[in-house]
Amino acid sequence: MNGDRHVTGRTLAKHLGQWRTEGNGAVSPAAYAELAERIKLLVLDGRLPVRTRLPAERELATALTISRTTVAAGYDLLREAGFLHSKRGSGSWTTLPETPGVQHLSPFAPAGDSTALDLAYAATAAPTAPFAAALNWATERVTHHATGSGYQLFGLRSLRAAVAARYTARGLPTTPDEVLITSGAQHANALVFATLVSPGDRVLVEHPTYPNALDAIAREHARAVPVGFTGTDWDIDTIAAAVRDACPRLMYLIPDFQNPTGLCMSAEQRAELVELGRRTRTPLLVDESVAELPLDGEQLAPLASHLPEHSSSPIITVGSASKTFWGGLRIGWVRARRPMIDRIARSRASVDIASSVLDQLITQHLLDAIDTVLADRLPRLRSARDHLRGLVTRHFPGWTASAPTGGLSLWVDLDAPVSSALVSSASRHGVLLAAGPRFGLDGAFERFLRLPYTLPEPCLDEAMERLTAAWLALSSDPAPTGGWPSRTAEVA
Repeated sequence: MNGDRHVTGRTLAKHLGQWRTEGNGAVSPAAYAELAERIKLLVLDGRLPVRTRLPAERELATALTISRTTVAAGYDLLREAGFLHSKRGSGSWTTLPETPGVQHLSPFAPAGDSTALDLAYAATAAPTAPFAAALNWATERVTHHATGSGYQLFGLRSLRAAVAARYTARGLPTTPDEVLITSGAQHANALVFATLVSPGDRVLVEHPTYPNALDAIAREHARAVPVGFTGTDWDIDTIAAAVRDACPRLMYLIPDFQNPTGLCMSAEQRAELVELGRRTRTPLLVDESVAELPLDGEQLAPLASHLPEHSSSPIITVGSASKTFWGGLRIGWVRARRPMIDRIARSRASVDIASSVLDQLITQHLLDAIDTVLADRLPRLRSARDHLRGLVTRHFPGWTASAPTGGLSLWVDLDAPVSSALVSSASRHGVLLAAGPRFGLDGAFERFLRLPYTLPEPCLDEAMERLTAAWLALSSDPAPTGGWPSRTAEVA
């Protein structure tokens, strides 16, 4: 098995960032282990895909200004751990271990059951009583569908009607024919990219953004064009300039509690972006995965509601039951004008012909009871958000946590480019995290970390204690500007 991709020494050095714990420039005796650990993290969180051929030892040593012996020893450790495979004459390429029963922890490829506290995923547990009621209701009705094949490309008509009714109630009149049911929001995004994007096309994305969307764009051999935020907001002028310069095939946006920053786009900005898309004839893919989770203030109308009724400009909205109800409920949807829905459905037919009937029925019942679910869920999330921000302030006075008005996570400035190192250290202390660069391109956001507040508050307390220990384990470095956490802060 030869590597499907190749990474140069210079590129790998950029991805590795500040991988050494020594701050004086000297190579520590354990430098090879640190190098192996950082490469392993790049493989696990998807920044270095499996079957990527690594640079030769001498090339990487030159790029990192270390000895070839250090690189060779690091590669040896990776081979022993099952993260690297080598063949004489063909080089070395990344793999994943195949040891039965061993859990390998990866922020965006679930590792299954673990004793670790999982802060890599922004997802809540299911609402117990409403979910049980929905399951009982769905079980009674699934037999009515069992006499047929179960294959419904567009999804159950009853669920499509429930999704359409929800959009209509939020200010975006929708009919069932304008809804396609999918197996989660990521499935929906991937279908849209597969339908609209061709190899070589450009897709404009916010920077940072949802990592799996970046992966889906890359899978189509397209190029993500990043547009950063100005301060803590979208800069419509900058986006317009990027559209003018790059001529993207599509814009991918998360206006409601943006992942990972938690920002919420104003109604005025939504209207401006719709007008930009209409004027430049650029389709908009709007990810509303967490739109139902406003924690402060009122929920804003969908971005697509700003599109004039008879406009032909395509705005495609993606939603999901996973963030609102439960991640194990693999149901999402696409909302668009009927011709676009038909086009996406034709694309779907070649890879996936239907979603689970039982899951669709469960989701239908939960949507009918969404006000009850959110009346219980939103206060809990609001309390957990405030609790976690307080813990960050107390344990890590040098960090700066965002204050999102909704969604499921904080975006934290670590005051030092150590995100990947901290994630690696945290995994050894039983906390799973997603490094900041996972949310960007070309190694950006090494100073940042996403912290979901989806665990129960006692678990967040324990996670912050473990994270403090992981942070202190990095303290052989000179202290960042904000300083390392004090022992007083640790026990406060």
